Amino acid sequence: MVRLRPDVRALVWCARGFTVLELMLASSIVLIVAALSVPATTGVLDEVRTGMAARYLEGRILDARAAAVRRSAPIALRFEATDADYRVSGYLDGNGNGVQSAEIAARIDPEVTAPQRIGHLFPGVTFGLLPGLPDVDGARATGTDGVRIGVSRLLTLGPDGTSSSGTLYVRGRRAQYAIRVLGATGRTRVLRFHPGTMGWVVP
Repeated sequence: MVRLRPDVRALVWCARGFTVLELMLASSIVLIVAALSVPATTGVLDEVRTGMAARYLEGRILDARAAAVRRSAPIALRFEATDADYRVSGYLDGNGNGVQSAEIAARIDPEVTAPQRIGHLFPGVTFGLLPGLPDVDGARATGTDGVRIGVSRLLTLGPDGTSSSGTLYVRGRRAQYAIRVLGATGRTRVLRFHPGTMGWVVP
């Protein structure tokens, strides 16, 4: 067995890997970069989830509109307030006079899509308008309620392609989106609040 002098062993050890100082420096750099990237990553995830939630709601509206045309009967999306958020479900007009809250309770207007909470599908996202932000019409101090489709909280899609009007707001921790529904045409439009311009833009 060949024995190496201590100074030779030290040189061989250094040649094979990193010194303790180099490892500590590299570890520090990795930790600093990771710490800096966490807020950015969190912000990106918040933005992506909130945008996906807005697109999902737009899809629900478009699906209900297509179903109303296919069934030749109005279909309404009902936004029912719960402790933490709104629960969204779909109902079909069962007697030809439109979807009504009383007739939903009496089971005259049957449920056609099961209730869902947006926060269950997109964690961290809820209905709401972030405090201090103007609504899509530019008005301030209009409250933070995210469901603005009338007192009944029913968004009705007709078999002729029309709908009731209103705006749905979904928010994350910082991200803010809106889904605008135009009654005369039944069209929807997704908007995003841009903090830089302090206005609503098409994403």
